Amino acid sequence: MTIEVRPASVFEDVRAVVGPKSPAASVCWCLSYRIPSKLNNELRGPARGEYVAELCRAEPPPGVLAYDGDEPVGWAAVAPRSDTSFARNRKIPHVDDLPVWSLWCIRVRPGHRKQGISHALISGAVEFARAHGAPAIEAYPLDNGEAKVDLTMAYAGIRKNFERAGFVHAADTTSVLAGHPRILMRLDLR
Repeated sequence: MTIEVRPASVFEDVRAVVGPKSPAASVCWCLSYRIPSKLNNELRGPARGEYVAELCRAEPPPGVLAYDGDEPVGWAAVAPRSDTSFARNRKIPHVDDLPVWSLWCIRVRPGHRKQGISHALISGAVEFARAHGAPAIEAYPLDNGEAKVDLTMAYAGIRKNFERAGFVHAADTTSVLAGHPRILMRLDLR
Protein backbone atom coordinates (compact mmCIF):
# COMPACT_ATOMS: atom_id res chain seq x y z
CA MET A 1 0.00 0.00 0.00
CA THR A 2 1.33 3.41 -0.99
CA ILE A 3 -0.25 6.37 0.77
CA GLU A 4 -0.17 9.77 -0.89
CA VAL A 5 -1.14 12.94 0.98
CA ARG A 6 -2.67 15.79 -1.01
CA PRO A 7 -4.35 19.12 -0.21
CA ALA A 8 -8.04 18.70 0.67
CA SER A 9 -9.42 20.53 -2.35
CA VAL A 10 -11.86 17.83 -3.55
CA PHE A 11 -15.05 18.23 -1.54
CA GLU A 12 -16.43 14.75 -2.28
CA ASP A 13 -13.23 13.23 -0.89
CA VAL A 14 -13.45 15.36 2.27
CA ARG A 15 -17.09 14.30 2.61
CA ALA A 16 -16.07 10.64 2.37
CA VAL A 17 -13.75 10.99 5.35
CA VAL A 18 -15.34 13.58 7.68
CA GLY A 19 -18.89 14.03 6.43
CA PRO A 20 -21.69 12.59 8.56
CA LYS A 21 -23.63 9.57 7.28
CA SER A 22 -26.80 11.66 7.05
CA PRO A 23 -26.58 14.93 5.08
CA ALA A 24 -29.17 16.37 7.48
CA ALA A 25 -26.89 15.81 10.50
CA SER A 26 -25.62 18.90 12.32
CA VAL A 27 -22.35 17.43 13.54
CA CYS A 28 -18.65 17.53 12.86
CA TRP A 29 -17.36 18.19 9.33
CA CYS A 30 -14.31 19.18 11.42
CA LEU A 31 -15.66 22.70 11.89
CA SER A 32 -15.80 23.14 15.68
CA TYR A 33 -12.25 24.53 15.99
CA ARG A 34 -12.18 26.16 12.58
CA ILE A 35 -15.08 28.59 12.93
CA PRO A 36 -16.53 30.72 15.75
CA SER A 37 -18.86 28.74 18.03
CA LYS A 38 -21.85 30.94 17.12
CA LEU A 39 -21.46 30.07 13.43
CA ASN A 40 -20.76 26.43 14.30
CA ASN A 41 -24.09 26.29 16.16
CA GLU A 42 -25.97 28.10 13.38
CA LEU A 43 -24.79 25.84 10.55
CA ARG A 44 -27.29 23.02 10.38
CA GLY A 45 -27.65 19.98 8.14
CA PRO A 46 -26.63 20.53 4.51
CA ALA A 47 -25.39 24.06 5.29
CA ARG A 48 -22.43 22.50 7.09
CA GLY A 49 -21.40 20.56 4.01
CA GLU A 50 -21.90 23.62 1.81
CA TYR A 51 -19.60 25.60 4.10
CA VAL A 52 -16.92 22.90 3.83
CA ALA A 53 -17.33 22.80 0.04
CA GLU A 54 -16.46 26.54 0.01
CA LEU A 55 -13.41 25.85 2.18
CA CYS A 56 -12.26 23.18 -0.29
CA ARG A 57 -12.39 25.74 -3.10
CA ALA A 58 -10.40 28.29 -1.08
CA GLU A 59 -6.65 28.73 -0.97
CA PRO A 60 -5.30 27.23 1.11
CA PRO A 61 -7.79 24.35 1.38
CA PRO A 62 -8.85 23.26 4.89
CA GLY A 63 -6.30 20.50 5.37
CA VAL A 64 -4.89 17.40 3.74
CA LEU A 65 -6.25 14.02 2.72
CA ALA A 66 -4.47 10.67 2.60
CA TYR A 67 -5.19 8.49 -0.41
CA ASP A 68 -4.69 4.79 -1.04
CA GLY A 69 -4.71 4.95 -4.83
CA ASP A 70 -7.78 7.06 -5.63
CA GLU A 71 -9.59 6.26 -2.38
CA PRO A 72 -9.52 8.93 0.36
CA VAL A 73 -8.64 7.12 3.60
CA GLY A 74 -7.65 9.87 6.03
CA TRP A 75 -7.91 13.55 6.93
CA ALA A 76 -5.87 16.10 8.84
CA ALA A 77 -7.18 19.59 9.63
CA VAL A 78 -4.42 22.18 9.42
CA ALA A 79 -4.63 25.97 9.16
CA PRO A 80 -3.03 29.12 10.54
CA ARG A 81 -3.78 29.23 14.26
CA SER A 82 -5.04 32.79 13.81
CA ASP A 83 -7.84 31.40 11.60
CA THR A 84 -9.04 28.94 14.27
CA SER A 85 -10.61 29.07 17.70
CA PHE A 86 -7.18 28.15 19.12
CA ALA A 87 -6.31 31.82 18.59
CA ARG A 88 -8.69 32.64 21.46
CA ASN A 89 -8.66 29.36 23.42
CA ARG A 90 -7.97 29.96 27.11
CA LYS A 91 -7.02 26.33 27.81
CA ILE A 92 -4.31 26.07 25.15
CA PRO A 93 -1.59 28.67 25.70
CA HIS A 94 0.31 30.72 23.16
CA VAL A 95 4.02 29.92 23.39
CA ASP A 96 5.14 33.06 21.55
CA ASP A 97 4.01 35.50 18.86
CA LEU A 98 5.03 33.42 15.83
CA PRO A 99 2.23 33.06 13.25
CA VAL A 100 2.12 29.29 13.80
CA TRP A 101 -0.20 26.83 12.11
CA SER A 102 -2.40 24.40 14.05
CA LEU A 103 -2.92 20.70 13.34
CA TRP A 104 -5.90 19.64 15.42
CA CYS A 105 -7.70 16.70 13.87
CA ILE A 106 -6.51 13.43 12.39
CA ARG A 107 -9.05 10.92 11.16
CA VAL A 108 -8.45 7.58 9.50
CA ARG A 109 -11.42 5.78 7.99
CA PRO A 110 -12.49 2.47 9.52
CA GLY A 111 -10.91 -0.43 7.69
CA HIS A 112 -7.71 1.55 7.10
CA ARG A 113 -6.44 1.98 10.65
CA LYS A 114 -3.19 0.57 12.03
CA GLN A 115 -1.49 0.97 8.63
CA GLY A 116 0.59 4.10 9.31
CA ILE A 117 -1.90 6.51 7.73
CA SER A 118 -1.94 8.86 10.73
CA HIS A 119 1.85 9.16 10.45
CA ALA A 120 1.52 10.00 6.75
CA LEU A 121 -1.16 12.58 7.59
CA ILE A 122 1.02 14.30 10.21
CA SER A 123 3.93 14.41 7.76
CA GLY A 124 1.67 15.69 4.98
CA ALA A 125 0.18 18.37 7.22
CA VAL A 126 3.69 19.52 8.16
CA GLU A 127 4.68 19.79 4.50
CA PHE A 128 1.41 21.57 3.66
CA ALA A 129 2.03 24.17 6.39
CA ARG A 130 5.67 24.56 5.34
CA ALA A 131 4.64 25.07 1.68
CA HIS A 132 2.29 27.85 2.82
CA GLY A 133 5.02 29.69 4.74
CA ALA A 134 4.34 28.53 8.29
CA PRO A 135 7.34 29.18 10.58
CA ALA A 136 6.15 26.45 12.95
CA ILE A 137 3.29 24.02 13.39
CA GLU A 138 1.54 23.11 16.63
CA ALA A 139 -0.61 20.17 17.64
CA TYR A 140 -2.60 19.56 20.80
CA PRO A 141 -2.55 15.77 21.24
CA LEU A 142 -3.55 13.62 24.16
CA ASP A 143 -0.78 12.76 26.60
CA ASN A 144 -2.16 9.29 27.23
CA GLY A 145 1.01 7.38 28.10
CA GLU A 146 0.13 3.76 27.34
CA ALA A 147 -3.57 4.16 28.20
CA LYS A 148 -6.12 3.25 25.56
CA VAL A 149 -7.94 6.17 23.94
CA ASP A 150 -11.58 6.05 22.82
CA LEU A 151 -11.53 6.26 19.01
CA THR A 152 -14.18 8.97 18.90
CA MET A 153 -11.91 11.20 20.98
CA ALA A 154 -8.62 10.19 19.36
CA TYR A 155 -9.02 12.87 16.67
CA ALA A 156 -6.55 15.12 18.51
CA GLY A 157 -3.83 12.51 18.04
CA ILE A 158 -1.54 11.07 20.65
CA ARG A 159 1.77 12.36 21.93
CA LYS A 160 3.95 9.49 20.71
CA ASN A 161 2.83 9.92 17.09
CA PHE A 162 3.80 13.57 17.14
CA GLU A 163 7.12 12.79 18.84
CA ARG A 164 7.86 10.33 16.00
CA ALA A 165 7.28 13.20 13.57
CA GLY A 166 9.79 15.44 15.37
CA PHE A 167 7.37 17.56 17.40
CA VAL A 168 8.51 18.51 20.89
CA HIS A 169 6.54 19.29 24.04
CA ALA A 170 6.26 23.07 24.14
CA ALA A 171 3.72 23.63 26.94
CA ASP A 172 1.17 21.99 29.16
CA THR A 173 -2.46 22.95 28.71
CA THR A 174 -5.52 22.89 30.95
CA SER A 175 -7.48 21.08 28.23
CA VAL A 176 -8.61 17.52 28.90
CA LEU A 177 -10.15 15.24 26.30
CA ALA A 178 -11.59 11.78 27.04
CA GLY A 179 -9.99 11.91 30.50
CA HIS A 180 -6.49 12.55 29.13
CA PRO A 181 -4.58 15.83 29.38
CA ARG A 182 -3.75 17.56 26.13
CA ILE A 183 -0.33 19.06 25.61
CA LEU A 184 0.95 21.62 23.15
CA MET A 185 3.58 20.15 20.85
CA ARG A 186 5.46 22.11 18.23
CA LEU A 187 7.69 21.58 15.25
CA ASP A 188 9.86 24.47 14.07
CA LEU A 189 9.79 24.78 10.28
CA ARG A 190 12.38 27.55 9.88
